[in-house]
Amino acid sequence: MEFESEDDARKFYIEYARRVGFVVRIMQRRRSGIDGRTLARRLGCNKQGFSPNRKGALGPEKKPHSSAREGCKATILVKMEKNGKWVVTRFEKEHNHPLIVTANGFGTTGDKDKKIEELTMEVAHQEQLCSAYREKLFTFMNNVEEQTEELSSKIQVIVDNLRKLEAESHRFSHRR
Repeated sequence: MEFESEDDARKFYIEYARRVGFVVRIMQRRRSGIDGRTLARRLGCNKQGFSPNRKGALGPEKKPHSSAREGCKATILVKMEKNGKWVVTRFEKEHNHPLIVTANGFGTTGDKDKKIEELTMEVAHQEQLCSAYREKLFTFMNNVEEQTEELSSKIQVIVDNLRKLEAESHRFSHRR
């Protein structure tokens, strides 16, 4: 499978995950040592891997907490080819946990990732609204500018007519 950009690949996998019933975790990327651009990206199920050991060598032991990670292997790896296209080089479909498809498309209720996804969607929605309001504001400002120019030209016509009337009135009063 091939994509035009890394972002297109990420969006595709997130939509796939939503339909299948899991949440995506953006996991790793490999960058170019020359210019720093991303050359490869790994995405996977949010239940991939296991939580790191919480016992600190430098500090006190931390309270154990429940982890969303269950060692799931589901993952996708996309790499940028020399032609600039992003190609799927590895895809692991199988999950080691139940998938949950809900009415809103989220699969793992209660996860932090679900909240992040919801907030990301809300931010995208707000950005669309801002864009629409910005466009309306520019249209309004252009209309105000056009109306101002039209009003200015009408006022100039009135001023010119008043000057003509004053000049005629002045000539008429000198004739008497």
